[in-house]
Amino acid sequence: MGIQDMMKQAQEMQERLKREMSELSVQATSGGGMVTVTVNGHKQLQKITIDPEVVSKDDVAMLQDLIVAAINDAHRKIDEAMSQKMGGLLGGLRLPGM
Repeated sequence: MGIQDMMKQAQEMQERLKREMSELSVQATSGGGMVTVTVNGHKQLQKITIDPEVVSKDDVAMLQDLIVAAINDAHRKIDEAMSQKMGGLLGGLRLPGM
C-alpha cells in the first residue's frame, strides 16, 4: 500500500468518525435522576431536564453541582464511546513508533 493510499484511507476514516460524532448522542443523570442532560458527540449540550423537586432558591449550589456532575458524566460517556469507535475503525492497525 502506497503513501497516497494510506492518506486516502486515513481521510476516509476521519470523515467517517466526524459523521459518527455528529450522530452520537448520550444521556447522563445526577442526583438519582433529578438532573438529566443530553450531549452530542461534539460534547455540545443539547438538552437539560431538571426535576422541579430539586429547584429551591435556598439551595442553588446543590442544583449547580448536579448540573455540573451530569454534564461531566455525559462527557465521560462520549469519550468512552469515541474511544471504542476509534478502536473499531483502526481495527488493530499498528502504527510505526506506537
